[in-house]
Amino acid sequence: MNDELRTVFFGNTKYSLIGLEILHSKLGVSFLVTIERNPTQFFAIKNSIPFMTTKKLTPEVVEKIKNLSPDFFVVEDYGLILPENLLAVPKIAALNIHHSLLPKYRGPSPAPSAILSGENITGVSIIKMTNKVDAGDILEQKEYSLSNDDTTETVLTALNKIGGDLAVAVIKTYKEHERNAKKQDESKATFTSFMKKEDGKIDLNSPPSPMVLDRMVRAYFPWPSVWTRAKLGGKEKIIKLLPNTLISQHPDSPFLIQVEGKTPMSYKDFTNGYKEGKEILEKLKP
Repeated sequence: MNDELRTVFFGNTKYSLIGLEILHSKLGVSFLVTIERNPTQFFAIKNSIPFMTTKKLTPEVVEKIKNLSPDFFVVEDYGLILPENLLAVPKIAALNIHHSLLPKYRGPSPAPSAILSGENITGVSIIKMTNKVDAGDILEQKEYSLSNDDTTETVLTALNKIGGDLAVAVIKTYKEHERNAKKQDESKATFTSFMKKEDGKIDLNSPPSPMVLDRMVRAYFPWPSVWTRAKLGGKEKIIKLLPNTLISQHPDSPFLIQVEGKTPMSYKDFTNGYKEGKEILEKLKP
């Protein structure tokens, strides 16, 4: 590959920024497509990368991107499905950085899904995009070992670093990767869906097991968090359970407690501060 490659990057989150920084530093990014104001846009402005912000990939948007004559698309944590007429635009390929070892965990939430399922290994796949979501041929993969402390935030941070480097390697030797591309085994495909706020809600009268609760707390951090409602001081409050290790070290707390409107606190501080605290925490024990 030569230095004249034109790469259009599609990304929309702080995690996308990780891959964008890697690609731009090692190959150069010609154009950014994003959905709304976010860290990728600020990076583009700082580094004089032309960009567009659009919530819909209309025919007019597709035509504008086509006029850039791009060689590659790189899509990472973007949020919109690229239509078939847009996928046909790159001269060489439209690549997707997907945060799982495909065909497992296709769809929008592979990282939290891997944590919720108790996986020990996840990873990154670089695929050639098709009109079927996350079903394209696999050009490269790399594993990532999940630890007992990993949250969706730490996993996505790590996987986007891996993914950015993998995408660079694929682009640099694309013909070789294309020759060795592997079709996905559809019989082994599993699917994820968009996370909702209600996914993190727990019932204190019928709480999940300690193992499931631990996975939920890590999988749903930073959003939507594990949460419930309880009476504190005569008023119903939303209470969140947050990962202990990510924020502060409290040896007495498997999780941190955040009462609506308050900063996170340890189990000890929660029971000292609220007379109902001990009763609430007892319900979360096996």
